[in-house]
Amino acid sequence: MAAVLGKLGDRDPRALVRRVREARADVREVRELRERVQRLEAEVQECRALNVRLAELTDVVTELLLPVASRDEERLAALLERYRTSV
Repeated sequence: MAAVLGKLGDRDPRALVRRVREARADVREVRELRERVQRLEAEVQECRALNVRLAELTDVVTELLLPVASRDEERLAALLERYRTSV
């Protein structure tokens, strides 16, 4: 340690220790932020999947609410099947 401090010349060893501690804190903060971003990305993917399911369910409900005369039974059957397989 004395050799390292000797190479630094007039620098205060306490200032060096403080800078090292700050650098370690920065590294810790970056690691925590990366972990947080990964969690948030996973949550975004989950929200996207839920939005797709909601859109499919909305299509099914819309088709069911149409009057019987204008309802496309084949399309309704396909929508219901797709929704059932996704659940």
